[in-house]
Amino acid sequence: MITRMSETSDVARRRLPHRAWLVAGVALVAIVGAAGFRATPGVMITPLEEEFGWTRGTISLAVSVNLVLYGLTAPFAAALMDRLGMRRVVAVALLLVSLGSGLTVFMTASWQLVACWGVLVGLGTGSMALVFVATVTDRWFVRHRGVVTGVLTAGGAAGQLVFLPVLAWIAEGPGWRTAALVVAAAALAVVPLVWFFLRDRPEDVGLTALGATADSAPARPAPAASGGGAAARAVRVLASAARTRSFWFLAGGFAICGASTNGLVGTHFIPAAHDHGMPETVAAGLLALIGIFDITGTIFSGWLSDRVDPRVLLGAYYGLRGASLLVLPSLFAATTQPSMLIFIIFYGLDWVATVPPTVALCRRIYGPDGAVVFGWVFGSHQVGAAIAAVAAGVTRDHLGHYDAAWYGAGALCALAAIMSLRVSRGRGATAEPEPVPAAVAADGGGAAARARA
Repeated sequence: MITRMSETSDVARRRLPHRAWLVAGVALVAIVGAAGFRATPGVMITPLEEEFGWTRGTISLAVSVNLVLYGLTAPFAAALMDRLGMRRVVAVALLLVSLGSGLTVFMTASWQLVACWGVLVGLGTGSMALVFVATVTDRWFVRHRGVVTGVLTAGGAAGQLVFLPVLAWIAEGPGWRTAALVVAAAALAVVPLVWFFLRDRPEDVGLTALGATADSAPARPAPAASGGGAAARAVRVLASAARTRSFWFLAGGFAICGASTNGLVGTHFIPAAHDHGMPETVAAGLLALIGIFDITGTIFSGWLSDRVDPRVLLGAYYGLRGASLLVLPSLFAATTQPSMLIFIIFYGLDWVATVPPTVALCRRIYGPDGAVVFGWVFGSHQVGAAIAAVAAGVTRDHLGHYDAAWYGAGALCALAAIMSLRVSRGRGATAEPEPVPAAVAADGGGAAARARA
């Protein structure tokens, strides 16, 4: 009797969708919820400039601090997720986003913008940035891993951009303070969903990762080798990875990726279009279109990452992006021309298509430490974005236009394409690995066999 009931329960469980899909769904909602505030810099630059008299360079400094912390928090958040669990880290991160967004309505000085918009929101969004995507897919998926990575990545990036028309409309109507409060409420509303439905690992609910076998089950980092806490482990993984050429090629390329997307287009496209007479709501709508096409491009990129050499994909993505940025200055006008729409579609397909192949390479080269390594690579992405955000703002203040920023970003993308092609293929590659110091082998047990460059 007991045996039959057990067999019936097993059959029913097999008929239900795997729990991994619920976890991925909750992660998607959390990422989109946090993305709301990441969408606001572009629509708030002009209102803040008009109300407080701050220069674009000053406002861009707050954006820069946000972007740096957004990136540098990521590797420590990945290690904290190993130590404390995804649910706790993501819930606290959403609370920080809500707090930082809400407090901006009380600011009267530019340093307060840096503290709220830069520090609090930067720490919150950084704690659930793309390392969260890498952690979820590493733990819960073996089959469909690339596609899920693409969907979650696209959700976050598209969430930032699709929020823009609404936020721009609110900022022009009720005001930018109302827009900030709406974002704070949206992030706060996601916290209960994360707390009650997100689970850290399949083993916590008696399951294995979707598609896992005895040979392919995701490996846990060795806790004995990572003593000293999450921060210490993150630093040790960085020290290990930094001894390989591939890490620097990945980090350098991703820094340029951040400079050419979040730092430049994400922050300055709307004010640049406004400089040419285009209404901010129209420019925000164009960025929203980038977000829509980004969904298709990133999911397709995730599918390709399971089938095509990720290095080739990265080289193609960066090369095409650079070419598009070189022609962008000639496309701005007071009205939306067909040529600008073509750019928006093309750039949208490429916006964060770089993420799935980069995650795949980190996973292949660095094994169980891949999520933390990707956290550091993503940190370079945000450092590049921060530098570009400030540099473009200062360029506009001194030259009166953004042309030099667009041309410089296009040239850097060509360099990123070259670096991407120099990255190791990872596990199973025929290329000879670099000699790895003994310190690498001591961190995570067997990392020396994984670290190739």
